[in-house]
Amino acid sequence: MELAKYKACICEGAAENAIIDILLDHDLLIFTRVEMLEERVLRCRDGRHFEEKYLRKGFADQISVIRILDSRRENFKLSKAYRHKVDVINVVTAPEIEMLIILHENRYREFKKSGKKPSEFCKTDLHMPDVKSYDFVKVYFCEPEILIDAIKKYHEVSKIQRGEYTLLDLLKEK
Repeated sequence: MELAKYKACICEGAAENAIIDILLDHDLLIFTRVEMLEERVLRCRDGRHFEEKYLRKGFADQISVIRILDSRRENFKLSKAYRHKVDVINVVTAPEIEMLIILHENRYREFKKSGKKPSEFCKTDLHMPDVKSYDFVKVYFCEPEILIDAIKKYHEVSKIQRGEYTLLDLLKEK
């Protein structure tokens, strides 16, 4: 994956934000906070809003927008004036980012049999009502090695579509 000089990392939710923050804080990603717009994860999911807020500042160079999301259908539309300056990279965490916790807990088979969404399985079967909260995820994955191991397991069981990226692709060392 080739990234531009400037990067914008956009996360769909609080759990995704926490995961990226942990990886950034431990220098485990192929980019750093210093390279990111505003040096933080952004929560701006709409392309037009992103364009208005960030692109109109007059960047001379290309920008890579790294979107961490669980939906393959969510579009990031930019106006024609900015499409040539922005490289959109979708990092898909389908069905949900909570799969990392299920895999770390070694409950994947049980989850598959349950027919539940990953977040619901975590809440009911793993008794983690705050599984979608930033603070819960930060504490749960406070040891980055655990997170890296879960990302690797997730990559193995994911149905990765052609041209798609996963969190594993963002790691410095795989």
